[in-house]
Amino acid sequence: MPDSPHTSPDAAARAASPADRKHAQLDGHRADDPREGPLTTDQGVVVDHTDDSLSAGERGPTLMEDFHFREKLTHFDHERIPERVVHARGAGAYGFFEPYESCAEFTRAAFLQDPSVRTPVFVRFSTVQGPRGSADTVRDVRGFATKFYTSEGNFDLVGNNMPVFFIQDGIKFPDFVHAVKPEPHNEIPTGASAHDTLWDFVSLQPETLHMMMWLMSDRAIPRSYRMMQGFGVHTFRFVDAGGRGTFVKFHWKPRLGAHSLVWDEAQECQGRDPDYHRRDLWQAIESGQFPEWELGVQLIPETQEFAFDFDLLDATKLVPEEQVPVRPIGRLVLDRNPDNFFAETEQVAFHTANVVPGIDFTNDPLLQARLFSYLDTQLIRLGGPNFSQLPVNRPVAPVRNNQRDGYHQSRIHRGTSYTPNSLGGGCPALAGPGGGAFTHYTERVDGHTIRARSDSFQDHYSQAAMFWASMSHWERAHIVDAFRFELGKVETMAVRERTVAELARVNVSLAEQVAEGVGVRAPGDISDVADPVVSPALSLESLRGDGSIRTRQIAVLVVDGVDGAQPDRLREELEARGAVVEALAPHDGTVDGADGRPVGVDRALPTMASVLYDAVLLPSAPPGTLRSAAQGAIPRFVGDALRHGKAVGALGEAVDLLSGLPGAPETAPGAGLPERHGVVVDPGPSPDVAAFAGTFADCVAAHRHFQRQP
Repeated sequence: MPDSPHTSPDAAARAASPADRKHAQLDGHRADDPREGPLTTDQGVVVDHTDDSLSAGERGPTLMEDFHFREKLTHFDHERIPERVVHARGAGAYGFFEPYESCAEFTRAAFLQDPSVRTPVFVRFSTVQGPRGSADTVRDVRGFATKFYTSEGNFDLVGNNMPVFFIQDGIKFPDFVHAVKPEPHNEIPTGASAHDTLWDFVSLQPETLHMMMWLMSDRAIPRSYRMMQGFGVHTFRFVDAGGRGTFVKFHWKPRLGAHSLVWDEAQECQGRDPDYHRRDLWQAIESGQFPEWELGVQLIPETQEFAFDFDLLDATKLVPEEQVPVRPIGRLVLDRNPDNFFAETEQVAFHTANVVPGIDFTNDPLLQARLFSYLDTQLIRLGGPNFSQLPVNRPVAPVRNNQRDGYHQSRIHRGTSYTPNSLGGGCPALAGPGGGAFTHYTERVDGHTIRARSDSFQDHYSQAAMFWASMSHWERAHIVDAFRFELGKVETMAVRERTVAELARVNVSLAEQVAEGVGVRAPGDISDVADPVVSPALSLESLRGDGSIRTRQIAVLVVDGVDGAQPDRLREELEARGAVVEALAPHDGTVDGADGRPVGVDRALPTMASVLYDAVLLPSAPPGTLRSAAQGAIPRFVGDALRHGKAVGALGEAVDLLSGLPGAPETAPGAGLPERHGVVVDPGPSPDVAAFAGTFADCVAAHRHFQRQP
């Protein structure tokens, strides 16, 4: 490949790390600094006026010779590219991946060999159903796609925040997407699965049930992208230097733990801040609180391919961690936000077929379909075959091939464009033995040409029952509520009845509770799973993270008459533990402390809401003022936090505000520093703020306290 304007031909540049090469590559495509000169056309012609079109007289017709007008409008007319059919709404960031140790015992992939080598990455998170203009906190699957810019080429790990999928064979994917998208006659609802066509499809396709259990759980409404697991979904194959294969499942585990919103809170977030997840990711990186995940793998020897009571190639099934533990092999850190959303986050193109030597595919029928559809989609969405030349998509490995021309060709090729050739000196030459070429795993494949599915794919209920049996009491309650909400939006009673009948084959109690909520009769005990397996790793209770409160958003509510020293002391104690603390008051500016000194305010209550914070604190202040301030906004704020299971703390006189609020402990706690179901109070006149903050921080770290709900 000839030298491009952003690559250096000298040996030092070629020896730079992959991360250095990726940064240099992106920098070479930066637009010229607008501060360094006047406005120009796309051709670099300086422009001195851009407010009026060239016309024949002040009130005459616009002239076609106005090339600046035509160029400006033409470019604007074509600024938008087709949005993704699914995963249209997303957010992305750059970072790096580093392995903990060499993985040579099971893969030859170069980026998994040396702990001292950091591989640059770009990660895009997304929702699935909604368009680009939809909200972040809808009930939906979340995409978790990672592009590794390795020294051997790009590897795209295109996954979700759930380890299974709705269907087993990719030929059903158009049907599923058509069903989950808005109703065809009125394009309603946006970004939601609570409608007839989706549940009609589900009620007629038992293979969807396992995924629907995940979708109705709190996994479908994550607290943030930073607190969300990721999975490769499919069974892939590692291949070592000797050509030996090992089945592999990929897992991303967030350092902060996996945490979720509750449904009522998620719905309010859609109105309060539809960019809730995007904003959270951006602000965390900008503040230096870099999100981090651990990459783990489940390794299954090929000799154990048929050792399970399900098929490893079935994307609607997972491998329980109790049967095959997840082995940590490296960490992912996101430390840089994009400079331009369109150029990077919107134009990034992932493809499941982008693999490197040491990673290969299996015969998973859903994976096989994705190997075709991703590339086919990018050709339409990004305008032709040269989208891999866009800066965010370009590999750091050298590119030498005979692909030529096409839309948006940005390389200036020299020499011949065919193989074999003699006129070009035989270049680019094929790699010889030991040249590091990708070689497909050698596997015998034979069989009749047939449209049929293996009997090993036919159990659609066991793992759905396992998921239900593995949930805590509050997770089960939320799943029932989710099914009731979704099916309650379905207008066709026959669809409700069929779905409840399918749920009865998973668990009769689940079906009865859902049936009662949606007005249909439960069909009785027809469960196909008498004694389901329990996998504790499936419950959010097992994913608490590192136990810290880093990046947790804590609101401190202040009013006139507040104990002026307490807000600063609380902020100091909690920020030292990594939390983000903001003082909220009925208005911006300051409030008057009890001693007459002003207390600073970060945000005004009317612009914020309890759902935008992880916890709430009330420094000592007159109870009457707290109740009446901003037309009762503070009691509503605290009441919402209590209702959503969040940690709530109160000091001194402010403790009185909690009396009678739904969700507050009914019995007054005892002396000392009491904590009751995530509510921490110290009504004394001289509280120990440091000790109080420590107890409160422990409650925040637990994320939610659903035991105080009925």
